[in-house]
Amino acid sequence: MAGVPRPLRRTLTVDNGKEMARFKELEEATGFHVYFADPYAAWQRGANVNANGLLRQYFSKGCNFRKSTEEQIHIAVYRLNHSPRKCLGYRTLHEVFMKAISGALAN
Repeated sequence: MAGVPRPLRRTLTVDNGKEMARFKELEEATGFHVYFADPYAAWQRGANVNANGLLRQYFSKGCNFRKSTEEQIHIAVYRLNHSPRKCLGYRTLHEVFMKAISGALAN
């Protein structure tokens, strides 16, 4: 996240898993405010749930990413970041993010 300007680092909503035990360190290192979703409330992490669904096009549930090649991962990331989204007015995530970065850097 170091490449993301601080004005764009606001919040992060996560599950209550043990992987987030050191969330305070994450907040300090990134500038995010970390929020925890309620148990069994996937709608509180809508963007994450949606992204997981899109990733299923490329990697099956339970996939061991250690067995995936860097190229496979880069292809999936590229395709997801460069696919037009209806909710973004048919712009891509890449287009929206780059515009946000240029605006954040101009401030």
